[in-house]
Amino acid sequence: MSLPKTLADDVARNLVMVAKLLDDEPEQAYAYSRVALRLASRVAAVREAAGFASYATGKYAEALAEFRAARRMTGSVELWPVMADCERGMGRPERALAMAGEPEVQKLDRAGQVEMRLVVAGARRDMGQAEAAVVTLQSSELASTSVQPWTARLRYAYADALLAVGREDEAREWFAKALEADQGGTTDASDRLAELDGVEFTDAFDPEAADEGAEEAQAQQGGADQPDQPEQADQSQPDED
Repeated sequence: MSLPKTLADDVARNLVMVAKLLDDEPEQAYAYSRVALRLASRVAAVREAAGFASYATGKYAEALAEFRAARRMTGSVELWPVMADCERGMGRPERALAMAGEPEVQKLDRAGQVEMRLVVAGARRDMGQAEAAVVTLQSSELASTSVQPWTARLRYAYADALLAVGREDEAREWFAKALEADQGGTTDASDRLAELDGVEFTDAFDPEAADEGAEEAQAQQGGADQPDQPEQADQSQPDED
């Protein structure tokens, strides 16, 4: 609303493309975010979109700078968990833990609290504190039977943390619970369950796998169809006296 009409339209088109491509084509989303940033760097929504595009491509320092800029413009705390996760991405899990103790966390809504808990658990694992990660994820949200947008990810993280400390049976149970709640396919809980059950899948569209399967079948067929060959009589001429 603060931009001239034509410029606002150009910025909006680029932001739409960022949102559209972020999950599947993050590098392209990042390129569109840089265009929007050049056009309107003083708009909070642009800085936030640029932050998420940078985050999706692993440019954590850049993402953190954009999130900080957006927060200064809006005064909102909703980006606090992803800012903490950027610290993890830069190899500073202890800084993420410190952010978990800041007053901003108390201002987060329930979804934000869950996100912060996920970040803290990840930071604990980064620091080799696997058991602490398990304890961190144990919460009323984890115990709840209601399904929220974050439920599948929380259950999945808990299952993964359990597996990291060798509690395989419990991990399998929670991967199954994550799968039940994963209506949007945001996790690979089904693959993790199959892995725990020793199930292997072959991609029918993988040319290499198809070729290997064909060769194996051909070898087996050839072995079954070929009759045993009789030994050849010695055709060599006897030595002359």
